[in-house]
Amino acid sequence: MAEQVALVIGGLAGGLLLLLLLIWVSCCLWRSFCPCTYEELPGSTAASSIQGGKLYPPPARTQTSRPPGVPFVVPPSLQDQDWVPLHRGEWAQAPQDPCLSQEFLPRPSSGSFGNTGTVGTINPDLYKFLEDKSETDFPEGCLGRLWFSVEYQQDAERLLVGLIKARRLQGPSESCSPLVKLHLLPDERRFLQSKTKRKTSSPQFDERFIFQVSSKNITQRVLRFSVYHVDRQRKHQLLGQVFFPLRNEPLAGDCPHVIWRDLEAESGEPPSEFGDLQFCLSYNDCLCRLTVVVLRAKGLRLQEDTSFISVFVKVSLMNHNKFVKCKKTSAVLGSANPVYSETFSFKADPAELDTASLSLTVLQSTRGENSHQLGRVVVGPYMYARGRQLEHWNAMLSKPKELVKRWHALCPTPEP
Repeated sequence: MAEQVALVIGGLAGGLLLLLLLIWVSCCLWRSFCPCTYEELPGSTAASSIQGGKLYPPPARTQTSRPPGVPFVVPPSLQDQDWVPLHRGEWAQAPQDPCLSQEFLPRPSSGSFGNTGTVGTINPDLYKFLEDKSETDFPEGCLGRLWFSVEYQQDAERLLVGLIKARRLQGPSESCSPLVKLHLLPDERRFLQSKTKRKTSSPQFDERFIFQVSSKNITQRVLRFSVYHVDRQRKHQLLGQVFFPLRNEPLAGDCPHVIWRDLEAESGEPPSEFGDLQFCLSYNDCLCRLTVVVLRAKGLRLQEDTSFISVFVKVSLMNHNKFVKCKKTSAVLGSANPVYSETFSFKADPAELDTASLSLTVLQSTRGENSHQLGRVVVGPYMYARGRQLEHWNAMLSKPKELVKRWHALCPTPEP
Protein backbone atom coordinates (compact mmCIF):
# COMPACT_ATOMS: atom_id res chain seq x y z
CA MET A 1 0.00 0.00 0.00
CA ALA A 2 2.81 2.36 0.85
CA GLU A 3 4.56 1.50 -2.41
CA GLN A 4 1.44 2.45 -4.42
CA VAL A 5 1.20 5.82 -2.68
CA ALA A 6 4.86 6.50 -3.39
CA LEU A 7 4.38 5.68 -7.09
CA VAL A 8 1.42 8.06 -7.36
CA ILE A 9 3.33 10.88 -5.69
CA GLY A 10 6.34 10.29 -7.90
CA GLY A 11 4.16 10.29 -11.03
CA LEU A 12 2.58 13.61 -10.08
CA ALA A 13 5.92 15.22 -9.35
CA GLY A 14 7.32 14.01 -12.66
CA GLY A 15 4.35 15.31 -14.59
CA LEU A 16 4.64 18.71 -12.90
CA LEU A 17 8.32 18.98 -13.77
CA LEU A 18 7.57 18.01 -17.37
CA LEU A 19 4.88 20.70 -17.60
CA LEU A 20 7.23 23.39 -16.26
CA LEU A 21 9.86 22.30 -18.77
CA LEU A 22 7.40 22.67 -21.65
CA ILE A 23 6.38 26.15 -20.47
CA TRP A 24 9.99 27.28 -20.25
CA VAL A 25 10.77 25.99 -23.73
CA SER A 26 7.71 27.73 -25.17
CA CYS A 27 8.72 31.06 -23.58
CA CYS A 28 12.20 30.81 -25.02
CA LEU A 29 10.88 30.08 -28.51
CA TRP A 30 8.34 32.96 -28.33
CA ARG A 31 11.03 35.47 -27.23
CA SER A 32 13.35 34.42 -30.02
CA PHE A 33 10.78 34.62 -32.87
CA CYS A 34 8.42 37.41 -31.62
CA PRO A 35 10.43 40.38 -30.28
CA CYS A 36 8.31 43.19 -28.69
CA THR A 37 9.00 46.85 -28.06
CA TYR A 38 7.63 48.73 -25.07
CA GLU A 39 7.42 52.50 -24.64
CA GLU A 40 7.37 54.66 -21.60
CA LEU A 41 3.89 55.28 -20.24
CA PRO A 42 2.87 58.64 -18.79
CA GLY A 43 4.17 59.06 -15.24
CA SER A 44 6.76 56.28 -15.44
CA THR A 45 10.41 57.08 -14.74
CA ALA A 46 12.04 54.30 -16.72
CA ALA A 47 11.26 52.26 -19.80
CA SER A 48 13.16 49.59 -21.70
CA SER A 49 12.75 47.27 -24.66
CA ILE A 50 13.34 43.55 -24.68
CA GLN A 51 14.61 42.05 -27.89
CA GLY A 52 15.92 38.56 -28.12
CA GLY A 53 15.71 38.19 -24.39
CA LYS A 54 18.09 41.14 -23.79
CA LEU A 55 17.36 44.44 -22.10
CA TYR A 56 18.13 47.63 -24.06
CA PRO A 57 17.88 51.30 -23.00
CA PRO A 58 14.82 53.22 -24.30
CA PRO A 59 15.27 54.79 -27.75
CA ALA A 60 15.13 58.54 -28.34
CA ARG A 61 11.61 60.01 -28.80
CA THR A 62 10.65 60.92 -32.35
CA GLN A 63 7.62 62.45 -33.96
CA THR A 64 6.25 59.02 -34.76
CA SER A 65 6.20 58.10 -31.06
CA ARG A 66 3.19 58.84 -28.95
CA PRO A 67 2.43 62.57 -29.35
CA PRO A 68 1.97 64.68 -26.23
CA GLY A 69 -1.61 64.89 -25.07
CA VAL A 70 -2.64 61.48 -26.52
CA PRO A 71 -3.90 59.34 -23.63
CA PHE A 72 -2.90 56.03 -25.21
CA VAL A 73 0.12 54.28 -26.72
CA VAL A 74 0.33 54.29 -30.50
CA PRO A 75 0.54 50.68 -31.71
CA PRO A 76 3.84 49.78 -33.40
CA SER A 77 2.03 48.88 -36.63
CA LEU A 78 0.82 52.52 -36.93
CA GLN A 79 3.98 54.31 -35.80
CA ASP A 80 5.23 54.76 -39.37
CA GLN A 81 2.20 56.93 -40.32
CA ASP A 82 2.11 60.72 -40.13
CA TRP A 83 0.02 62.60 -37.56
CA VAL A 84 -1.00 66.25 -37.74
CA PRO A 85 -1.73 68.43 -34.72
CA LEU A 86 -5.17 69.95 -34.16
CA HIS A 87 -6.49 72.59 -31.76
CA ARG A 88 -6.56 71.95 -28.01
CA GLY A 89 -3.77 69.36 -28.22
CA GLU A 90 -5.71 66.84 -30.31
CA TRP A 91 -4.04 64.76 -33.01
CA ALA A 92 -5.43 63.08 -36.08
CA GLN A 93 -3.99 60.97 -38.85
CA ALA A 94 -3.17 62.93 -42.00
CA PRO A 95 -5.12 61.65 -45.00
CA GLN A 96 -3.12 60.06 -47.72
CA ASP A 97 -5.93 60.16 -50.26
CA PRO A 98 -7.58 63.51 -51.13
CA CYS A 99 -10.89 61.70 -51.60
CA LEU A 100 -11.04 60.55 -47.99
CA SER A 101 -14.02 61.46 -45.85
CA GLN A 102 -14.08 64.91 -44.27
CA GLU A 103 -14.14 63.43 -40.81
CA PHE A 104 -10.38 62.69 -41.09
CA LEU A 105 -9.50 66.29 -41.93
CA PRO A 106 -8.33 68.74 -39.24
CA ARG A 107 -11.12 70.57 -37.48
CA PRO A 108 -11.06 74.37 -37.65
CA SER A 109 -10.55 76.36 -34.49
CA SER A 110 -13.53 77.79 -32.63
CA GLY A 111 -12.95 81.22 -34.15
CA SER A 112 -12.96 80.05 -37.76
CA PHE A 113 -16.14 79.47 -39.73
CA GLY A 114 -14.60 78.90 -43.13
CA ASN A 115 -15.75 75.29 -43.46
CA THR A 116 -19.15 74.96 -41.87
CA GLY A 117 -19.71 71.49 -43.28
CA THR A 118 -16.96 69.73 -41.33
CA VAL A 119 -18.17 66.95 -39.10
CA GLY A 120 -18.05 67.89 -35.43
CA THR A 121 -18.37 71.66 -35.89
CA ILE A 122 -21.33 74.05 -35.36
CA ASN A 123 -22.75 76.07 -38.22
CA PRO A 124 -23.09 79.59 -36.81
CA ASP A 125 -25.54 80.63 -39.53
CA LEU A 126 -28.16 78.36 -37.96
CA TYR A 127 -28.04 80.28 -34.67
CA LYS A 128 -28.13 83.87 -35.93
CA PHE A 129 -31.04 86.09 -34.91
CA LEU A 130 -33.19 87.31 -37.77
CA GLU A 131 -32.23 90.84 -38.68
CA ASP A 132 -34.87 93.41 -37.79
CA LYS A 133 -35.64 95.27 -41.01
CA SER A 134 -38.67 97.13 -39.70
CA GLU A 135 -36.69 100.41 -39.62
CA THR A 136 -35.08 99.98 -43.03
CA ASP A 137 -37.66 98.37 -45.35
CA PHE A 138 -40.45 100.81 -46.13
CA PRO A 139 -42.89 100.24 -48.98
CA GLU A 140 -43.30 102.80 -51.71
CA GLY A 141 -45.68 105.58 -50.74
CA CYS A 142 -45.45 104.76 -47.03
CA LEU A 143 -46.87 107.54 -44.83
CA GLY A 144 -44.80 106.45 -41.84
CA ARG A 145 -44.55 103.60 -39.36
CA LEU A 146 -45.62 103.41 -35.72
CA TRP A 147 -44.33 101.09 -32.96
CA PHE A 148 -46.40 100.39 -29.87
CA SER A 149 -47.01 97.72 -27.22
CA VAL A 150 -50.24 96.29 -25.83
CA GLU A 151 -50.84 94.40 -22.58
CA TYR A 152 -54.07 93.58 -20.78
CA GLN A 153 -54.17 93.01 -17.03
CA GLN A 154 -57.23 90.86 -16.54
CA ASP A 155 -57.27 91.08 -12.74
CA ALA A 156 -57.31 94.87 -12.75
CA GLU A 157 -59.22 95.06 -16.07
CA ARG A 158 -56.72 97.56 -17.44
CA LEU A 159 -55.38 97.89 -20.97
CA LEU A 160 -51.78 99.15 -20.95
CA VAL A 161 -50.67 100.76 -24.20
CA GLY A 162 -47.07 101.76 -24.74
CA LEU A 163 -46.37 104.33 -27.45
CA ILE A 164 -42.76 103.66 -28.44
CA LYS A 165 -41.73 105.54 -31.58
CA ALA A 166 -42.54 106.54 -35.14
CA ARG A 167 -40.33 106.64 -38.23
CA ARG A 168 -40.41 108.44 -41.58
CA LEU A 169 -43.50 110.53 -40.97
CA GLN A 170 -44.52 112.42 -44.09
CA GLY A 171 -45.11 115.87 -42.66
CA PRO A 172 -45.94 118.99 -44.66
CA SER A 173 -42.38 120.24 -44.19
CA GLU A 174 -39.03 119.13 -42.79
CA SER A 175 -39.88 120.69 -39.43
CA CYS A 176 -42.53 118.11 -38.52
CA SER A 177 -43.89 118.30 -34.97
CA PRO A 178 -45.94 115.13 -34.40
CA LEU A 179 -48.25 114.02 -31.65
CA VAL A 180 -50.46 110.94 -31.32
CA LYS A 181 -54.06 110.64 -30.12
CA LEU A 182 -55.30 107.25 -28.88
CA HIS A 183 -58.97 106.22 -29.06
CA LEU A 184 -60.48 102.99 -27.80
CA LEU A 185 -63.26 102.50 -30.31
CA PRO A 186 -66.21 102.55 -30.49
CA ASP A 187 -65.84 105.40 -27.99
CA GLU A 188 -65.11 108.42 -30.20
CA ARG A 189 -65.38 111.10 -27.55
CA ARG A 190 -62.72 110.16 -25.02
CA PHE A 191 -59.06 109.89 -26.03
CA LEU A 192 -55.54 110.06 -24.62
CA GLN A 193 -52.81 112.15 -26.16
CA SER A 194 -49.01 112.01 -26.27
CA LYS A 195 -46.59 114.89 -25.92
CA THR A 196 -45.67 116.87 -29.01
CA LYS A 197 -42.20 116.15 -30.41
CA ARG A 198 -40.68 119.19 -32.04
CA LYS A 199 -38.98 119.26 -35.45
CA THR A 200 -38.55 115.55 -36.11
CA SER A 201 -40.05 113.08 -38.57
CA SER A 202 -38.82 110.10 -36.50
CA PRO A 203 -39.96 110.86 -32.94
CA GLN A 204 -39.20 108.71 -29.90
CA PHE A 205 -42.19 108.79 -27.52
CA ASP A 206 -41.68 106.12 -24.83
CA GLU A 207 -44.99 106.93 -23.14
CA ARG A 208 -47.55 104.67 -21.46
CA PHE A 209 -51.34 104.99 -21.39
CA ILE A 210 -54.03 103.14 -19.44
CA PHE A 211 -57.58 102.36 -20.56
CA GLN A 212 -60.07 100.89 -18.12
CA VAL A 213 -62.10 98.23 -19.95
CA SER A 214 -63.86 95.07 -18.77
CA SER A 215 -62.68 91.63 -19.85
CA LYS A 216 -66.07 90.97 -21.48
CA ASN A 217 -65.73 93.92 -23.86
CA ILE A 218 -61.99 93.88 -24.55
CA THR A 219 -62.26 91.72 -27.66
CA GLN A 220 -64.87 94.10 -29.11
CA ARG A 221 -62.63 97.14 -28.85
CA VAL A 222 -60.28 98.64 -31.43
CA LEU A 223 -57.28 100.85 -30.72
CA ARG A 224 -56.93 103.79 -33.07
CA PHE A 225 -53.69 105.77 -33.23
CA SER A 226 -54.08 109.10 -35.01
CA VAL A 227 -50.79 110.84 -35.83
CA TYR A 228 -51.00 114.63 -36.29
CA HIS A 229 -48.61 117.42 -37.22
CA VAL A 230 -48.91 120.51 -35.04
CA ASP A 231 -48.09 123.75 -36.85
CA ARG A 232 -47.10 127.09 -35.34
CA GLN A 233 -50.73 128.09 -34.91
CA ARG A 234 -51.28 124.83 -33.00
CA LYS A 235 -53.56 123.44 -35.68
CA HIS A 236 -53.62 119.68 -36.07
CA GLN A 237 -53.06 118.16 -39.51
CA LEU A 238 -53.71 114.41 -39.77
CA LEU A 239 -50.72 112.47 -41.14
CA GLY A 240 -52.17 108.96 -40.87
CA GLN A 241 -53.91 106.43 -38.69
CA VAL A 242 -53.39 102.92 -37.36
CA PHE A 243 -56.30 100.66 -36.44
CA PHE A 244 -55.56 97.72 -34.14
CA PRO A 245 -58.46 95.32 -33.35
CA LEU A 246 -57.81 93.79 -29.96
CA ARG A 247 -59.55 90.50 -30.75
CA ASN A 248 -56.85 89.54 -33.27
CA GLU A 249 -53.89 89.56 -30.87
CA PRO A 250 -52.96 87.75 -27.64
CA LEU A 251 -52.95 90.39 -24.93
CA ALA A 252 -52.26 88.40 -21.75
CA GLY A 253 -48.67 87.64 -20.77
CA ASP A 254 -45.75 88.57 -18.57
CA CYS A 255 -44.38 91.16 -21.00
CA PRO A 256 -46.04 93.67 -23.35
CA HIS A 257 -46.63 92.63 -26.95
CA VAL A 258 -44.65 94.97 -29.24
CA ILE A 259 -46.19 95.64 -32.66
CA TRP A 260 -45.50 97.96 -35.58
CA ARG A 261 -47.93 99.11 -38.24
CA ASP A 262 -47.79 101.41 -41.25
CA LEU A 263 -49.95 104.52 -41.21
CA GLU A 264 -53.07 104.60 -43.36
CA ALA A 265 -54.38 107.73 -45.00
CA GLU A 266 -57.85 108.89 -44.10
CA SER A 267 -60.23 108.97 -47.03
CA GLY A 268 -60.50 112.53 -48.27
CA GLU A 269 -63.96 111.99 -49.67
CA PRO A 270 -66.97 112.84 -47.53
CA PRO A 271 -68.92 109.82 -46.29
CA SER A 272 -71.68 108.60 -48.55
CA GLU A 273 -75.32 108.59 -47.62
CA PHE A 274 -75.35 105.02 -46.31
CA GLY A 275 -71.72 104.77 -45.25
CA ASP A 276 -68.53 103.36 -46.79
CA LEU A 277 -66.75 100.01 -46.64
CA GLN A 278 -63.02 99.39 -47.10
CA PHE A 279 -61.74 95.99 -48.20
CA CYS A 280 -58.94 94.31 -50.18
CA LEU A 281 -59.15 91.89 -53.10
CA SER A 282 -56.52 89.41 -54.31
CA TYR A 283 -56.53 86.47 -56.71
CA ASN A 284 -53.97 83.66 -56.86
CA ASP A 285 -54.25 81.97 -60.23
CA CYS A 286 -51.90 79.14 -59.19
CA LEU A 287 -54.09 78.15 -56.24
CA CYS A 288 -57.39 79.28 -57.85
CA ARG A 289 -58.05 81.26 -54.67
CA LEU A 290 -59.98 84.51 -54.35
CA THR A 291 -59.14 86.40 -51.15
CA VAL A 292 -61.21 89.14 -49.51
CA VAL A 293 -59.93 91.18 -46.53
CA VAL A 294 -62.70 93.19 -44.85
CA LEU A 295 -60.94 96.10 -43.15
CA ARG A 296 -63.43 98.63 -41.78
CA ALA A 297 -66.53 100.73 -42.38
CA LYS A 298 -67.38 104.33 -41.62
CA GLY A 299 -70.40 106.59 -41.50
CA LEU A 300 -72.93 103.79 -41.10
CA ARG A 301 -76.54 104.79 -40.48
CA LEU A 302 -77.32 102.69 -37.43
CA GLN A 303 -80.84 102.09 -36.21
CA GLU A 304 -81.78 104.08 -33.11
CA ASP A 305 -83.45 101.07 -31.54
CA THR A 306 -81.19 99.91 -28.69
CA SER A 307 -82.04 96.29 -29.41
CA PHE A 308 -79.80 96.48 -32.50
CA ILE A 309 -76.53 95.86 -30.72
CA SER A 310 -73.83 94.81 -33.21
CA VAL A 311 -72.66 95.20 -36.81
CA PHE A 312 -71.12 92.58 -39.11
CA VAL A 313 -70.33 92.09 -42.80
CA LYS A 314 -71.55 89.21 -44.93
CA VAL A 315 -69.33 88.30 -47.92
CA SER A 316 -71.06 86.24 -50.64
CA LEU A 317 -69.51 84.69 -53.75
CA MET A 318 -71.97 84.65 -56.66
CA ASN A 319 -71.80 82.97 -60.09
CA HIS A 320 -74.36 83.88 -62.77
CA ASN A 321 -76.18 85.71 -59.94
CA LYS A 322 -76.54 82.41 -58.11
CA PHE A 323 -75.33 81.97 -54.56
CA VAL A 324 -72.13 79.87 -54.25
CA LYS A 325 -70.74 80.46 -50.75
CA CYS A 326 -71.16 82.92 -47.90
CA LYS A 327 -68.91 83.95 -44.99
CA LYS A 328 -69.40 86.43 -42.15
CA THR A 329 -67.16 88.62 -40.05
CA SER A 330 -67.37 88.73 -36.30
CA ALA A 331 -69.94 91.13 -34.83
CA VAL A 332 -68.71 94.50 -33.56
CA LEU A 333 -70.61 96.37 -30.87
CA GLY A 334 -72.90 99.00 -32.34
CA SER A 335 -70.47 101.50 -33.85
CA ALA A 336 -70.85 103.70 -36.88
CA ASN A 337 -67.17 103.07 -37.70
CA PRO A 338 -66.48 99.36 -37.02
CA VAL A 339 -63.06 97.80 -37.66
CA TYR A 340 -62.74 94.14 -38.67
CA SER A 341 -59.42 93.26 -40.41
CA GLU A 342 -60.64 89.75 -41.22
CA THR A 343 -59.63 87.58 -44.19
CA PHE A 344 -61.76 85.16 -46.21
CA SER A 345 -60.84 82.87 -49.10
CA PHE A 346 -63.01 81.37 -51.84
CA LYS A 347 -62.26 78.70 -54.43
CA ALA A 348 -62.69 80.11 -57.95
CA ASP A 349 -61.26 78.83 -61.23
CA PRO A 350 -59.87 81.40 -63.69
CA ALA A 351 -62.59 80.50 -66.20
CA GLU A 352 -65.26 81.43 -63.62
CA LEU A 353 -64.03 84.97 -63.02
CA ASP A 354 -65.90 86.34 -66.07
CA THR A 355 -69.23 85.30 -64.55
CA ALA A 356 -68.41 85.57 -60.82
CA SER A 357 -69.02 88.49 -58.48
CA LEU A 358 -68.67 89.39 -54.81
CA SER A 359 -71.43 90.92 -52.71
CA LEU A 360 -70.50 92.56 -49.39
CA THR A 361 -73.46 93.44 -47.20
CA VAL A 362 -73.26 95.36 -43.91
CA LEU A 363 -75.89 94.25 -41.39
CA GLN A 364 -76.89 95.29 -37.90
CA SER A 365 -77.99 92.34 -35.78
CA THR A 366 -80.42 92.10 -32.91
CA ARG A 367 -80.49 89.88 -29.87
CA GLY A 368 -82.54 87.38 -31.82
CA GLU A 369 -81.93 85.94 -35.26
CA ASN A 370 -83.18 88.98 -37.18
CA SER A 371 -80.86 91.54 -38.75
CA HIS A 372 -81.23 94.84 -40.57
CA GLN A 373 -79.30 95.58 -43.78
CA LEU A 374 -77.44 98.90 -43.67
CA GLY A 375 -76.09 98.76 -47.23
CA ARG A 376 -74.10 96.67 -49.67
CA VAL A 377 -71.57 96.84 -52.49
CA VAL A 378 -71.06 94.46 -55.45
CA VAL A 379 -67.70 94.09 -57.23
CA GLY A 380 -67.14 92.02 -60.33
CA PRO A 381 -66.73 92.14 -64.12
CA TYR A 382 -68.60 94.46 -66.46
CA MET A 383 -71.64 92.19 -66.36
CA TYR A 384 -72.31 93.09 -62.70
CA ALA A 385 -70.39 96.26 -61.79
CA ARG A 386 -69.50 99.73 -63.03
CA GLY A 387 -67.26 102.59 -61.95
CA ARG A 388 -65.10 102.10 -58.86
CA GLN A 389 -66.38 98.56 -58.28
CA LEU A 390 -65.41 97.46 -61.80
CA GLU A 391 -62.03 99.20 -61.51
CA HIS A 392 -61.31 97.38 -58.25
CA TRP A 393 -62.08 94.01 -59.84
CA ASN A 394 -59.90 94.70 -62.90
CA ALA A 395 -57.04 95.93 -60.71
CA MET A 396 -57.18 92.65 -58.78
CA LEU A 397 -56.90 90.65 -62.02
CA SER A 398 -54.03 92.80 -63.34
CA LYS A 399 -52.02 92.37 -60.11
CA PRO A 400 -52.16 88.66 -59.24
CA LYS A 401 -51.19 87.66 -55.70
CA GLU A 402 -51.27 91.31 -54.55
CA LEU A 403 -53.79 92.87 -52.18
CA VAL A 404 -55.64 95.75 -53.83
CA LYS A 405 -57.32 98.04 -51.28
CA ARG A 406 -60.23 100.39 -52.01
CA TRP A 407 -63.04 102.32 -50.33
CA HIS A 408 -66.55 101.75 -51.67
CA ALA A 409 -69.78 103.61 -51.01
CA LEU A 410 -72.60 101.44 -49.72
CA CYS A 411 -75.83 101.32 -51.67
CA PRO A 412 -79.25 100.70 -50.14
CA THR A 413 -80.52 97.17 -50.40
CA PRO A 414 -84.03 96.53 -51.72
CA GLU A 415 -86.52 95.52 -49.08
CA PRO A 416 -87.59 91.84 -49.33
